[in-house]
Amino acid sequence: MHSFSASIQIIDINPYVLVPAAVQKQLFKDAGRNKGPIPVIMTMNGFEFKQHLVKFRNRWRLYLNTPMRKAAGIDVGNTGVFTICFDAEERIIPVHPKLAAALKENKKAAKIFHALRPSLQKEILRYINQLKTEESVDINVVKAINFLLGKQRFIGRDKP
Repeated sequence: MHSFSASIQIIDINPYVLVPAAVQKQLFKDAGRNKGPIPVIMTMNGFEFKQHLVKFRNRWRLYLNTPMRKAAGIDVGNTGVFTICFDAEERIIPVHPKLAAALKENKKAAKIFHALRPSLQKEILRYINQLKTEESVDINVVKAINFLLGKQRFIGRDKP
């Protein structure tokens, strides 16, 4: 674990902290790469979270969502105490059984889904998995399939 203090800043609508260069260097070494999102386990004022270190506008940033900041009792403009380490555990988002069945039934949609960039696949999987009712799942699985086939928008997106 590497510790540091940092002020929470904001870019566009996204609060973040910059991770010190020496800590970044060690995270890259531990991850075996310095490209793409780097999965990390972090604490912010003692509260633990899983997150990704992400490069945006040529700087590596650790984004801090609202639940994280509320749990830690800090917000934009405040300084927090952070610890961070590379998280080697594979992070897999399961395919909801109803989405899996729909993709199995519609080979064209499945082919398009598997050709999507990983971040868009994850976005679709997360969205379907977080739905609370079976009715919502059913409705949104249809929307996802239609989105993949270019027939309608899904969660504010145009055709893939």
